[in-house]
Amino acid sequence: MDIRAILMGLGFAVMWASAFTSTRMIVTEAPPLMSLALRFALSGVAGVLIALMMGQTWRGLTRGQWRAVVVLGLCQNALYLGLNWTAMQWIEAGLASIIAATMPLMVAFLGWTLMGERLRRMGVAGLFLGVLGVGIIMGARLQGGSDLTGIAMCFAAALALAVATLTVRGASSGGNVMMVVGLQMLVGSLTLGLIAPWFETWDVTYSPRLVWAFLYTVIVPGLAATWVWFLLVGRIGAVRAATFHFLTPFFGVAVAALLLGEDLGAGDVIGVAIIMIGILAVQLSKAPLPVKRPPPS
Repeated sequence: MDIRAILMGLGFAVMWASAFTSTRMIVTEAPPLMSLALRFALSGVAGVLIALMMGQTWRGLTRGQWRAVVVLGLCQNALYLGLNWTAMQWIEAGLASIIAATMPLMVAFLGWTLMGERLRRMGVAGLFLGVLGVGIIMGARLQGGSDLTGIAMCFAAALALAVATLTVRGASSGGNVMMVVGLQMLVGSLTLGLIAPWFETWDVTYSPRLVWAFLYTVIVPGLAATWVWFLLVGRIGAVRAATFHFLTPFFGVAVAALLLGEDLGAGDVIGVAIIMIGILAVQLSKAPLPVKRPPPS
């Protein structure tokens, strides 16, 4: 992994993690699904316009890219973010970011069990450590009174994102990356726009914090982070790129503590440390074995 990929991954992790705090600000004052549909509409239109100015066009998308547009729009946008935004009406931004960190483990598990990808014993051990770490965090949080429904929704969201991550592998090949970003957001906006009126009404408490948080989610996690994510997956692959999602608890909790005053318990720290070791083990197990060169004659 080169330095550019590392910087891209760190930048993505910061932008993606900060969305948990801005989302918490939004959903406490506005309906989550309707707000998210509006965010995707704005981000999607902006993304398509930027792509057109860059000379990109939807006519040049490959069949794999069109498939990724649909699956990402449904799994990453409508399901992952829709479930997370709804859940954060009841659970803390820091907890949501911790649960999101399990996504790389889900990617490795799905790739191993369903797609026949190689996972050595170290990787299997890493998966078990990840489950252990999650168990410690959830035990502490449930004893502290965290909402079980919100937690379950966040885990379902992480699973949806894992599916989207495996699907996005071919989305950055063939160019037109910004067009793919814009179109998949419009798919998410359309899906949520059809679903939201059945569950919500437009009841909003307008405030400067709500306006700034909404604009931030449109521009930074919405456009910038998604664009960087596509480029990163195209550069280093889905499994390696998914490792940077592990950084979301650190950045997510830090931003939530700074802006929302949320606390981090001892169980969270221990659980995150164990998850970190598990993800590291999975990533090391995916690395290719060194080639043994014959000794010089």
